[in-house]
Amino acid sequence: MPELPEVETVARDLRRLVVGATITGATGDWPRTVASHASIAALADGLAGRRIEAVGRRAKLVVVDLAGGVALTIHLKMTGQLFVVPAGAPSDRHVHLSLTLDDGRELRFRDIRKFGRVGLWPRDPRSGAILVGQGGAELFAGHGPEPLDAAFTLRAFRARLRVRRSRLKPLLLDQAFVAGIGNIYADEALWRARLHPLRRAGSLHPPDEARLYREVRAVLAEAIERRGSSIDDYTAPDGDGAMQERLVVYQRVGAPCLRCGRPIRRIVVGQRATHFCSWCQRLPATDRAGAAAILATGRPPRGRGRRWVELPGEGVLGRTPAESARAEAQVRTDRTRRAAATRRAAARAAVGGA
Repeated sequence: MPELPEVETVARDLRRLVVGATITGATGDWPRTVASHASIAALADGLAGRRIEAVGRRAKLVVVDLAGGVALTIHLKMTGQLFVVPAGAPSDRHVHLSLTLDDGRELRFRDIRKFGRVGLWPRDPRSGAILVGQGGAELFAGHGPEPLDAAFTLRAFRARLRVRRSRLKPLLLDQAFVAGIGNIYADEALWRARLHPLRRAGSLHPPDEARLYREVRAVLAEAIERRGSSIDDYTAPDGDGAMQERLVVYQRVGAPCLRCGRPIRRIVVGQRATHFCSWCQRLPATDRAGAAAILATGRPPRGRGRRWVELPGEGVLGRTPAESARAEAQVRTDRTRRAAATRRAAARAAVGGA
């Protein structure tokens, strides 16, 4: 699922492309895409004649502000893509919602898995909060602060962290703790901060807290600058991201750690693949209780330093079955990434955005 940097990139691209245009209608073929209305036709009625005043992001949702005090939210989920194209541009069967604009263009929502959701909601005239449901609940009431906001200081981060007792990886993924962080950037930030994903928040010392705060913000800012990570189906209206070329642990199982050279490990934490270096990111003894079962999966073989097979080069002599399995997994990962890049290119060609 696209995370904060990817959604921010999409929002910035859309802002340049559609602010000032007026929506004249909507068509589609998958009613479940609509989260706020009973049908696509009802959504079209609510959108018609509304001018696009701003495009932003909150958590992992694109938020399009429209005239009349309403907001259009777009949750990309796993495979959602947004393109702005001429009205007559080629399309394909994965485009499930199209918004027509008064200048002869269309904003198309393409979603292979059909998990994405689009909603049109009123804003509270006093607070500006987006309201959903018959009771008018705030859409983002359960979300934590934005990690890149100026108001999210180290002091504010510490205040939230010190009342938590959970392990760091699931805590960073908890949208109620802080908004927008997902699997990729949680792993990357923890590696940068030299903190084990299974370490408990309550065990951190002030320097640990400061490093985690700093590295969370740094990796998110860098990823935004590089337009996000185009690993799977993610692409933005103006093209793919490049952050995937800078990832140091995510999906690098068995590859050497860029600090110490030892192989990157993969475990599953809360049903999420988690990547780390067991040498650079040590787990304190006090946090090992209950972690043994998780850590036992994929444990690397013991050894005294790096063997020939672990050094740079093409040699494979001396490789253990576990190392062979990791090498094969890396080949599969590379193949998947190439296939995903092909899908993204096909998507852009299909909607006329190539």
